[in-house]
Amino acid sequence: MEKERSFYQRLKEKGVSRRDFMKYCTALTATMGLSSSFVPKVAEVFAAPAQRPPVVWLHFAECTGCSESLLRSQYPYIDELVLEVLSVEYHETIMAAAGHQAEEQLHNAIKKYEGKFICVVEGGVGTKYDGGYGKVGGRSFLEIAKDVCPKAAAVIAYGTCATFGGIQAAAPNPGGYKGVGEAIGIKPLQIPGCPPNPINLVGTVVNYLLLGKLPELDDMGRPLFAFGNTIHDKCPRRSHFENEEFVEEFGSEEAAMGYCLSTMGCRGPETYNNCPTAKFNDGTSWPVEAGHPCIGCSQPNFWDTMTPFYEEM
Repeated sequence: MEKERSFYQRLKEKGVSRRDFMKYCTALTATMGLSSSFVPKVAEVFAAPAQRPPVVWLHFAECTGCSESLLRSQYPYIDELVLEVLSVEYHETIMAAAGHQAEEQLHNAIKKYEGKFICVVEGGVGTKYDGGYGKVGGRSFLEIAKDVCPKAAAVIAYGTCATFGGIQAAAPNPGGYKGVGEAIGIKPLQIPGCPPNPINLVGTVVNYLLLGKLPELDDMGRPLFAFGNTIHDKCPRRSHFENEEFVEEFGSEEAAMGYCLSTMGCRGPETYNNCPTAKFNDGTSWPVEAGHPCIGCSQPNFWDTMTPFYEEM
């Protein structure tokens, strides 16, 4: 009870009411595909976690956009997530240590928590020339991945670069970049997106803490609660598609009326993600709602298969 009171007091100091927090937990529970009876239990995971699983977050070939998306998670905010819900042992972007001290922290965390930590991978892994196209601390991305990932209790590939290789895997791909699973021959849980929605990572972690297991996955290793439907399936513009009402020019009257964007190159029918329901920035909006067609960023090889983006498929 003391933990819960302290948690809600901290939220209050940030201007977040208990009511707002419970609304978030309700949305998260629905996103995870759980019944409303789980809402109090989901709230308890944040307010009074029974365990804080250690996390080692690896950065490979990426733009740090995936970490930036996580830094904007709300209820829990990133400080609550890092300091109260999880035990983040290594994360190059947010940790105070640098250089040799940071490398020492990584090695100590792996040794201390071997077989118990969650490894989150952000970024693609170069495989040509013994992984020579990318290094951290004198070791290639490939070498680090082969060393760290097999020692984890679970590996989460976060973002399209980590799952499918991302932009550096686009043709001609001189570095032989691949997603971490393909690069080292493992089957990680995959949360693609450029960037991914942080609620999908939070939901995965909550599923693990609440039910003691990772969520059900599709044949690509993606959580079904987030990637079980296409963008088109849940798109609020779907009725306009059915009525053959399309946008032919950006800035037009049809665009202002929210007509379907398929003629402007929307890749929603080919793309699996929960963007229409989860949205971004605390559920404020998402690209199609803002008037921009989906570019298919959570699909494999989207830089090669979905381009040119503004042409109808």
